[in-house]
Amino acid sequence: MPYYKTHVYFMPGMAANPSIFENIALPKDRFEQHLLEWFIPERGMTLSEYAVEMNKKIVHENPVLLGVSFGGMLVQEMAKHIPVKKTIIVSSVKSSSELPKKMVFAKYTKAHKLLPTGLVNNVELLAKYAFGETLTKRLRLYEQYLSIRDKYYIDWSLDQIINWEQQNCPERLVHIHGEKDPVFPIENITDCISVKNGTHTMIIHRAKWFNEHLPTIILE
Repeated sequence: MPYYKTHVYFMPGMAANPSIFENIALPKDRFEQHLLEWFIPERGMTLSEYAVEMNKKIVHENPVLLGVSFGGMLVQEMAKHIPVKKTIIVSSVKSSSELPKKMVFAKYTKAHKLLPTGLVNNVELLAKYAFGETLTKRLRLYEQYLSIRDKYYIDWSLDQIINWEQQNCPERLVHIHGEKDPVFPIENITDCISVKNGTHTMIIHRAKWFNEHLPTIILE
């Protein structure tokens, strides 16, 4: 009896393109992988409205949505509008209470609006925002992954992250988080599958872990 394939849609993190998933390989007899990409939001668009637009790219019923970092927040919003088999978030948060104190502070002080986002072509600065890493050796690598350099998109993304109001996460949600995530420290995170020594970029650097564990996580 043939298996019905599970369709898994992958959403990258802020400013990143789908190449961050290039080393993720699920068994092809059971899964079909689909890559989603950011588009520049319209002026005044909410994250919920953005999610509705992104859902137009979902062409299979009852898919699994997997999102990294800000992409994890987006797929949770997407799951509020369409039936999904499961939502998986990686290096992300599932409620506003899991945001770090510095982001809560920024919400009330508007400090994030003072960030030099006009320098988005500075890959080192962009990687600090998106990956929480100061770069030296990996600069060329991150030039490949961080390809969205639009200032409005970066400003919008930071604003959506800091002002996210979600209190209750969607049903059938799985949270995978690195123990050494500098962007969303694990001390603020509850009910997650922790990855030893995992950082905010573990979807890239720990692809072997995901290839070993994702099939079971998706199907259980």
